[in-house]
Amino acid sequence: MVAGLFINAFGNAMSISGNMGSGVWSASAVNLHNWTGVSLGLILTCIGIINALTNQLLIRRFDPKRLIGEVIFVMFYGSFVQFFAGWLDGLGANTASIPVRILISAGGVVVFCVGISLYQRANIVMHPNDDTTNILRFMYVKGNATASQLLDFAPPIIVIIIAFFATGQILSVNVATVFSILCNGILIATSDKLIWPHLTHNFRVKPSGDGTPTV
Repeated sequence: MVAGLFINAFGNAMSISGNMGSGVWSASAVNLHNWTGVSLGLILTCIGIINALTNQLLIRRFDPKRLIGEVIFVMFYGSFVQFFAGWLDGLGANTASIPVRILISAGGVVVFCVGISLYQRANIVMHPNDDTTNILRFMYVKGNATASQLLDFAPPIIVIIIAFFATGQILSVNVATVFSILCNGILIATSDKLIWPHLTHNFRVKPSGDGTPTV
């Protein structure tokens, strides 16, 4: 879980610092930061808490252990992303040539997908947004990682559109964002098979009292 946290945070920081597009949720946070002036770390934390509360609705029951674990996770995650992004900026990632920044941003997508794959399979504590995709994947779209990722992209895309109308700018949306939209699910599924393949999903769906699936 800790390794997944660091890998995910570092990958997202790579995408943000490269400034050639980032994951959709990170891009929505960057645009909210640009609109409101609130620190990126705080916005990422708030988004994560909203995700954690949403997950309680999606699993159709109150799970305090899950909720508390996810809130603690995002409190560290937002700070780590902000720290790593600042460190990478200091190394010149945000001022490198366009081809290099494309590689940094797209590489960040690959890196955070590996992190997501690791802690989704461990299913101990994870970023609540990635728990959302896990819940969608196994409770709603019959195990399809790509479909669950695409469903999960709808809210941040709406946020980016609203921020654009407010500021006239769209930030952190570029080549790597398209790469993320098209390939997140594929990269996660591929990581499931290639990165520590003996770590298998222990996510279990069971019927609730009224017969509907829950976890």
